[in-house]
Amino acid sequence: MKHLGLLIIVSLFSAPVFALTAAEKGLQIILELDKRDTGFGDTQATLTMRLMNRKGGHSLRSLKINTLEVIGDGDKSLIIFHTPRDIKGTAFLSYTHALVPDEQWLYLPALKRVKRISSSNKSGPFLGSEYAFEDLTSFEVAKYDAKYLRDETIEGIVCFVIELTPRYEHSGYTKQLAWIDQDRYIVLKIDYYDRKSALLKTQLFSHYQHYLNQYWRADEQLMSNHQNGKSTALHWQGYHFGLGFTARNFDKSTLKRAR
Repeated sequence: MKHLGLLIIVSLFSAPVFALTAAEKGLQIILELDKRDTGFGDTQATLTMRLMNRKGGHSLRSLKINTLEVIGDGDKSLIIFHTPRDIKGTAFLSYTHALVPDEQWLYLPALKRVKRISSSNKSGPFLGSEYAFEDLTSFEVAKYDAKYLRDETIEGIVCFVIELTPRYEHSGYTKQLAWIDQDRYIVLKIDYYDRKSALLKTQLFSHYQHYLNQYWRADEQLMSNHQNGKSTALHWQGYHFGLGFTARNFDKSTLKRAR
């Protein structure tokens, strides 16, 4: 019996251990990233947007963004511009979905009309910034095929590097490379590759703050365009959670009266 017990133990420890494929590990990573940011409910924050050209000139905009988490679907968000005067009152409403086309509308006060953003135009620039319309949607696992590439360190932080290939039609990107902090499961950097598979943009996330003992939010984002030399910086502040937003706060009718 002792020999039989020894054989069982040996066989257990010598059983083959199957390593995850690159695709399986990539999916595992983004599922964990999504899981850790689920359950926040709703948020509101104010932002300063700085648009910079290749010669060093810049312009500033101030805006507010409201977000409603939608379990089982993508989040809803409403962006309202306060300054400068020529863009004041402009409002942008976005409904993110997984595989069906996202829904987006832009209210232009000068024209006093709501413009629907075509699903085939999501790769276009958002109001002259280096952010595309598709960059303003929430991250949804089902929108990408993920593949783990390697581990890499950024400023002393060990990251997973994963490749994300958009599964949705009309994306302006062939792929994205994302650097994800292995400890906190937050994104530190994303490289975006255009439809010719050339590096188009890099976005950096920094100065993360911890809210409600669970949710990490970056105070600073910088999107740099390698092809035109322009960049757009976002400075976030005044985060609030649990404001009681409902779907009615993100109805298309709210665009014209958004303040």
